[in-house]
Amino acid sequence: MKKITQIAFFTFLLLVATNNVVAQEKATNDPDAQLKEDLYKKYKKEVRSYDKNDFDALFFEFFKKQKDTSLTLTQEEFYTYTIKIAIYSEKLGLLYKDQKEDAQRTKKEWFDKSYSDYLNSKK
Repeated sequence: MKKITQIAFFTFLLLVATNNVVAQEKATNDPDAQLKEDLYKKYKKEVRSYDKNDFDALFFEFFKKQKDTSLTLTQEEFYTYTIKIAIYSEKLGLLYKDQKEDAQRTKKEWFDKSYSDYLNSKK
């Protein structure tokens, strides 16, 4: 009986230790990660209520401003556009279950956009 108790105790300790290791927060290399998360929280409800026309207008406005050589978006403006597009991609994944993987991949691509890359493309 004592051996069973010891085995159960050590198994419990192993599970607790493993859970703590897995539950640790991942460190990110992105210096703008906090800004992106704040914008995501700020615009999540708004963008989820967008219809196709609202999204198309947002998408084309972003590309028009991005290609305009006389205009440079601020960091917050740039990330506002990219995060809103990412949120809409996420919405499509929720609406169309068969496209969930594509939507998650697209969301990640838009989240991974970098302001420094944008500035370098303006040079």
